[in-house]
Amino acid sequence: MTKRSLYDLYMAAAAAVREHDATCATCSPVRRCPPGHRQFDEFVRLQDDYLGRQAKRP
Repeated sequence: MTKRSLYDLYMAAAAAVREHDATCATCSPVRRCPPGHRQFDEFVRLQDDYLGRQAKRP
């Protein structure tokens, strides 16, 4: 089994947030339900890691 890259994890988290947002009646741009909040936090963490790694590349 191939290890997923940081970019793949980041894109999967973004897709999961979009999918959740499209189906959750409680989430809004300023407030998220507990599962939506966890997904969004994971997306933000992966995005920060990915962009930070990109900034360090020559």
